[in-house]
Amino acid sequence: MSEVAQASNAIVGWTIAVGGIAPAIAIGLIGSKAVEAIGRNPEAAAKIQNNLILGFAFAEAIAIYALVVALILKFV
Repeated sequence: MSEVAQASNAIVGWTIAVGGIAPAIAIGLIGSKAVEAIGRNPEAAAKIQNNLILGFAFAEAIAIYALVVALILKFV
């Protein structure tokens, strides 16, 4: 395998690694704060859960964007 191909594979690997770590941390923080908020105010659980799911979706979208960028770098 040539050095250019190895460098390209390394860039793709780092792209998906960094693009996956940040959303994972964000999802963990969102989840922990939601559980903490529900613990403090159980009556607001439905509203908090709606915002929790929306936050998860936005954070997961970032990971999907990173995957798309990595695939573009790999195959284009």
